[in-house]
Amino acid sequence: MGAASIAKTLMVWLFLSVGLARVALGSTVHLRRANDRNGRCIYSFAVPSPNEASCPELGQATSAIRELQRESNVQRSELESAKARLSLLENLVTQLHVALGAGGSPASAAELQRELDRLRMEKAQQESQISRLEAAYSTLGQEKSFLEEEKRRLEQEKAELGRRLESSTQEIVRLRASQHHQVSEALAQDSQQGSQEVSKWDLESFDYQELKSELTEVPASSIFEERPSPSHPATGDRATGCGELVWVGEPVTFRRAETIAGKYGMWMKDPEPVPPYTRETTWRVDAIGTDIRQVFEYDNADQFMKGYPSKVHVLPQSMESTGAIIYRGSLYFQKRKSRTMAKYDLKTETITVQKDIPSAGYHGQFPYSWGGYTDIDLAVDEMGLWVTYSTDKAKGAIVLSKLEPETLEVEQTWETNIRKQAVANSFMICGTLYTISSYSAPDATVNFAYHTATSTSEPLSIRFENRYGYSSMVDYNPTERKLFAWDNFNMVTYDIRLSMI
Repeated sequence: MGAASIAKTLMVWLFLSVGLARVALGSTVHLRRANDRNGRCIYSFAVPSPNEASCPELGQATSAIRELQRESNVQRSELESAKARLSLLENLVTQLHVALGAGGSPASAAELQRELDRLRMEKAQQESQISRLEAAYSTLGQEKSFLEEEKRRLEQEKAELGRRLESSTQEIVRLRASQHHQVSEALAQDSQQGSQEVSKWDLESFDYQELKSELTEVPASSIFEERPSPSHPATGDRATGCGELVWVGEPVTFRRAETIAGKYGMWMKDPEPVPPYTRETTWRVDAIGTDIRQVFEYDNADQFMKGYPSKVHVLPQSMESTGAIIYRGSLYFQKRKSRTMAKYDLKTETITVQKDIPSAGYHGQFPYSWGGYTDIDLAVDEMGLWVTYSTDKAKGAIVLSKLEPETLEVEQTWETNIRKQAVANSFMICGTLYTISSYSAPDATVNFAYHTATSTSEPLSIRFENRYGYSSMVDYNPTERKLFAWDNFNMVTYDIRLSMI
């Protein structure tokens, strides 16, 4: 078809359009024909708006155009979003087809679902493991803080001991000279009178007590009554009789603690058990930490040796340090940061009695030389329940009180002349308080005895071995006639010998 034919066709279509417009709108439609700048014939016609009486101004038209552009942009964005979702859906469908395989079997889909479930389970296990590791890390952080505090305290004690040792040099020389002088006088007197009696030391001197606990190279036997040799110990009435301590055997190790919490601790048997407990029932407490509440119970020695507790008691209140004791079916302990004693019934798992020890120092005021907040120490012997402590009035000397087991009332009190911070630990046998010179020296000694029957004290020199270098607990069991001790993670016992009274 040529250009002329096309022009004619357009003219026919134009005239028809104009005619239809006139029919629809009346005579308001106008047809116009004119040449443009290039000489081409241009046909145009005008039709009035059915809604607007007049054309909008330029500003209104611009606003309308912008509004249309915004709507166009919104529609374009929605279209693009729809295209993206459709593309994602197509990808998922494609992956599903690939997973199903060429044959379209659902077995592959089931396998993928199982694999997905397995991965979810592994994720849950990993999250659980992460939680446990975070809890363990938090516990280690607390233990680290405690150990750092202990380190600072020990450094302070070390510096204080250094100052004390330096200041006591002249006193040591004076005491040695005085001792030689007294021994010489005693020997001269013995040769003249034929008597074996010699003059005694002044036991009321606190300087002497402190010196004796730190220096043990001068044996007490040179100026006191001769006692049986440890290599040939005397034997008292083991079944019923009491006597004075004359020998301590070598430590026998039963087991070792597994964690850092067991560096200090307590382990005990009840010398007077009540049902359901027996003489074989054993208890253990790990004493590192600021919230000591767990008490491990073992039915027999085999369970204890293997580390399989039959029960774990969780105390309703925290205990302080290593001074607790088991007696007549109850745990007696000092409540943390207080001078209050508590009686915990192991059968009913309740605290039945609480009582303050009048004026007793606590939480680092008057501890043993190794520290550890050992201000208050409970003990049991053939006579019953005891507690050792000190007060401001006693000026750091050991105060010993007999307690009524049911009410924790103080029955009687003795103020000794033994400085508490100058000894490492203590225990009771037959109403006599015995102290240990050092918690770390391998050749330490039982260096003092205080007899409640006569309210008198005397120095001793009975060998006591700290095999593992850090004894934090020493207690006597009157039924087994042994010392129970906790030495640097290790739970040990010592055989003893008593002389006849």
